[in-house]
Amino acid sequence: MANFGFDDFRLVDPYDAAFREAVSAVGGAHVLQNARVFCTLAEAVADCSLVLGTTAGQHRVPQQTVERLEVGMIAARSHPGRVGLLFGSEKFGLSNEDMSFCHGLVRIATSADTPSMNLGQAVAVCLYELVRAGTDLGAGTSADPFSPVSGSDSEQITRMLLEVLEKSGYLNRIIAISTEQKVRRWIRRLRIGRRDGPLLLGILRQVLWKFNNPE
Repeated sequence: MANFGFDDFRLVDPYDAAFREAVSAVGGAHVLQNARVFCTLAEAVADCSLVLGTTAGQHRVPQQTVERLEVGMIAARSHPGRVGLLFGSEKFGLSNEDMSFCHGLVRIATSADTPSMNLGQAVAVCLYELVRAGTDLGAGTSADPFSPVSGSDSEQITRMLLEVLEKSGYLNRIIAISTEQKVRRWIRRLRIGRRDGPLLLGILRQVLWKFNNPE
């Protein structure tokens, strides 16, 4: 991260012993020292209006389209809001729940015989692809006036819609987790604008009020 000029390092529920004992390379100490730790992924990406997850597609079948890295980085460079790159563990990668928080998925074009990369190498390749066009992550250089909702607003809309679906009887308890992930992915695909977020939340609140206060 320090090599390519990035320092907003966020960790979700890290293995504390390994994290606290980690030693950075020369010039990168400030990245590690200033790392922010979050209990949940939702909290970690709350201020990100675009989250791109990385996957080699080995351990599970993604429910979203997986783009080549260079395609995803074009979207990141032109995005008007804050962008987050999400990496899973070297051993397991991102879970289906993790990927449901992503607006898109990207993969590095590695050999089919050896698709998985060392985590540090994968991060370096992704950040290089971002900065080689001279634009930092989340710099917002797009001329597009569209301003997307933040990650926290997306999650609030998701949670409220799930509550509406539960009260309506739509949610099946047996497949509730799967449905929750599908709804979360769908909300992120909708490209909801910042100005539209409050309207949608107001509509959902009114529906919930009607469910709780039937005439």
